[in-house]
Formats: sequence, structure tokens, C-alpha cells
Amino acid sequence: MKNNILIRVVVGIIIIVGIFIFSANFKNSGDQQSSATNSGQSPAWMNTNLKDVSTGNTFKISDFKGKPILLESFAVWCPTCTKQQKEIKKLHEEIGDSIISISLDTDPNEDESKILEHIQKNGFEWRYAVSPIEMTQSLRDQFGNSIINAPGAPVVLICEDQSFRKLEGFGARDPDKLKEEIERGC
Repeated sequence: MKNNILIRVVVGIIIIVGIFIFSANFKNSGDQQSSATNSGQSPAWMNTNLKDVSTGNTFKISDFKGKPILLESFAVWCPTCTKQQKEIKKLHEEIGDSIISISLDTDPNEDESKILEHIQKNGFEWRYAVSPIEMTQSLRDQFGNSIINAPGAPVVLICEDQSFRKLEGFGARDPDKLKEEIERGC
């Protein structure tokens, strides 16, 4: 009986994720892949106050101007996201703190305690925050629905000058691919 319920739940989740991926790809096939606005203003998502769940310190993405940033949208329940974070951990083991990593939980059903448990369990040591609904909406306005499609492991590269682009592709990227993207720039 328990296995039957579990199977139904898993199948339901797979169907929902499939529908979401299809609709996100269909509706947003023209997602923006680059650059800040021509007006010189940073988008709202770059200036949103975030709370680092590990330290309690507040920060904004724009605070890190002058350093490249990998901004990852994720959910704790997502195995692809955890795989991507393990690849980011390997990247930091190779290149140190020459890049800032920020993992942003965009699942409205998750909270700081779930994220903290996740990062402690996996030994992740960069900034993690819950995305405020306004920030999530600003990201969706900029990049389309794919930015909050956790199984897609969406990552935005923000360059030293605060220009940015969403990395192409779907799924986790290894450290070599991430280094290649960073070197390519915005």
C-alpha cells in the first residue's frame, strides 16, 4: 500500500515537472540570454536584500560588483540541483574564492531551516538564501519561467561589471564547463 502511494506521488511529480518544462520551453523559447538594461540600471533582482541562511548576514547581488558571480536557482528537493551544487563545490576547490556563488531557493514551499539542513548535510560553504517572491518575479520577468525550473539547474553568470547572461543548456554543469563559461564572460 505504501509503495503504491509512493509510486503515484512520484509519477504525479514527474508529470507535473514535465508539463512545467514543456510549458516553460514553449512559452519562453525566447528567454533573454544576456546583458543588463541599456539604461545602466541594475534589474530589481540584483538589488533585493537577501539573508544568508548560514550566517544571518544580509546582502545583495549588486554588493559583489567587481567579481564574477554564479547565481543558481534551486530547490532542496531537486536531485539535479544538488548535483549542480556538488559541481560548484568542486569548482571552488579548484579556483577558490575568485568567484562568488549564490544559491537561491525559489521554491515557495521551502524555508531557511530546510536549506540550512541541506547545506550542512552536503558541506556547501557559499551563500544560500530564500528568494523573496518579488525577486523570483523579477528573475522570471528577466529570464522567463525556465529560471525557476529547478530540475533544469538554471545558472546565471554575472560578470564583474554586473552584466549577465543565463547559461545555456539543461542540467548540471561540471567544473570545466563552469570555468569555460566564466572565461567566456558576458
